[in-house]
Amino acid sequence: MEHIIELQCNMDDMTGEEVGFAIERLMDAGAKDAFSYGIQMKKKRPGILLCVLCEEKDREKMVDVIFRHTSTIGIRELVAERYVMERSILEKETEFGLVHTKLSKGYHTEKEKLEYEDIAAIARKYNMTLKEARNKIKEA
Repeated sequence: MEHIIELQCNMDDMTGEEVGFAIERLMDAGAKDAFSYGIQMKKKRPGILLCVLCEEKDREKMVDVIFRHTSTIGIRELVAERYVMERSILEKETEFGLVHTKLSKGYHTEKEKLEYEDIAAIARKYNMTLKEARNKIKEA
């Protein structure tokens, strides 16, 4: 179990592109995750809730990025515990090139997942769908 900070803010005056760019900047700054979803705000206005997960040491950096790249004037902070599985990355040489696989273990469970960026690059290069690329890599 680890401590994690969740930073939240509501906005009702940003475009989808602006929110997407803010999320991109947050991820580039080291957020563990950043996401948004639609909400109903006061006066029945549609709005966006932005959530950012980060380590305690990155809290101030994330707050700076949120204020700089969004229209919010206030941020809520929640401190939470999160359960995480042990993670490791395996590299596998395939006929399509090097592919990374994330292995997760813990809580009597094991999971294996091919890295999206590797699959997407192969799908683009060989003109395949993501599903086709994933299946061909698993077969190799």
